[in-house]
Amino acid sequence: MLGKNTRFYSLILVLIDTFVLIGAFTIAYIIRVQYDPRPLLSNIHAYDYLRDFIYIIPFWVLVFASLGLYQPSTYNRRLIEWSKIAIGSFIGILLVIGWQYASGKNILPARLVAVYGLLSAFGLIIVERETMRLIRSLMFRYGKGVSRVLLIGASDATSDIARHLSDTVKSGYEIIAIAGPKKIVPPELNARHYSLVESALRDIKINNITAIIQTDLYDSDERNQKILGAAQVHHIGYSFIPGEAEFYSGKNTVDVFLGYPMISVYQTPLVGWGAIIKRIFDFVVSLTLLVVLSPILLAIYIIKKVVDPGPAFYISKRLSRFSEPIDLIKFRSMSAKYGSRDAAEEFRQMGREDLASEYEKNRKVTNDPRITKFGKLLRATSLDELPQIFNVIKGDLSLVGPRPILPQETKLAHGRTALLHSVKSGVTGMWQVSGRSQLSFDERIELELFYAQNWTFWLDIKILFKTIGVVLRKKGAK
Repeated sequence: MLGKNTRFYSLILVLIDTFVLIGAFTIAYIIRVQYDPRPLLSNIHAYDYLRDFIYIIPFWVLVFASLGLYQPSTYNRRLIEWSKIAIGSFIGILLVIGWQYASGKNILPARLVAVYGLLSAFGLIIVERETMRLIRSLMFRYGKGVSRVLLIGASDATSDIARHLSDTVKSGYEIIAIAGPKKIVPPELNARHYSLVESALRDIKINNITAIIQTDLYDSDERNQKILGAAQVHHIGYSFIPGEAEFYSGKNTVDVFLGYPMISVYQTPLVGWGAIIKRIFDFVVSLTLLVVLSPILLAIYIIKKVVDPGPAFYISKRLSRFSEPIDLIKFRSMSAKYGSRDAAEEFRQMGREDLASEYEKNRKVTNDPRITKFGKLLRATSLDELPQIFNVIKGDLSLVGPRPILPQETKLAHGRTALLHSVKSGVTGMWQVSGRSQLSFDERIELELFYAQNWTFWLDIKILFKTIGVVLRKKGAK
């Protein structure tokens, strides 16, 4: 919903970013040239320095724009915005250095100016964005710049959108009226209700509506045209948000096909360059981890052979991306005579019907008698999963992704396996950092479906850091 207010706010950010970048490199110049007694590489006058830098600023701003720093999806999410500012600032410094190399003349009086400029640009842009966020929230609180919305629809998505937009201070939208069945109007929302969309359209001026959001198309083309026509006649914004959940998931692109707008819906955003970046990241990080953790891997292997004779590794058939079978490698935590069959069968053979029923319900048991003493230590510290680094290097797994499920568990996913396996399975994932073994099988599936449909590189980084905390606290490991 890129309305007039949103575009104006983005333009303001562009202008302020420009002045902040000039200020950042002015500060960098002053700190190094005037307050540092060490000799300079080149005696560059302040006027020449700023003139050359002003030439570079448009390209720096274009870098920010390409990273989405002027889009609501970025500046409405603080952590993502900060991450992209850091990346944009680093690329901007590379532009400055590249400009100096390409032009063949020194534009930086000293190398430290680039360092000071990077730190100043990142710090000041963060301060600027937080200040703008505060100012915008204050304006929304007093009704300035708020879009007054007529919401039209009859689905659960209509109610969900109404609830999310009802916090005007954060969203910048105020739901003034809702046209549709009474049941979709959230009880806590103070908005006018219209059973007939025609009545709502007649009151557009009375309600001072500035934007229409429609979530469901009517069977009558004439009725749909009336809604769009009303927005055009009153010169207000119009947005159509499909009420079907499938349009919200994965990656969507809009193109023109035979003169008609065409929405292409992918199962997951993890396609194209995203998949390539994720694979490179997985390979580099896992290879580094293998080098760093090789002494621990060797020590565990030796101890296993001493205290628990038998195979040190347990290889399990699991399903990963596109439901392709892989050989999942773990340190064996159970006695060597177990693990070759389904756990429920093994529990029944042991005469433990209670454990068989618990496993069939939750796909896990609280106290598994098949696990050895050393195996309990490995599981409690998650060290049994370290060999999965080899799976990541090989490309069977990713560092972050849905849990690789057993073939017999596909029937428990209730037909959602295809979507679940639209991405590669991972060593860690949403379920490990959101309760781990305390979650039911269905809850784990829901979390992993969310990951598959809403993947971002920043979500992977967040999950990896959370995993470290969960493992160190030994929270939920079984």
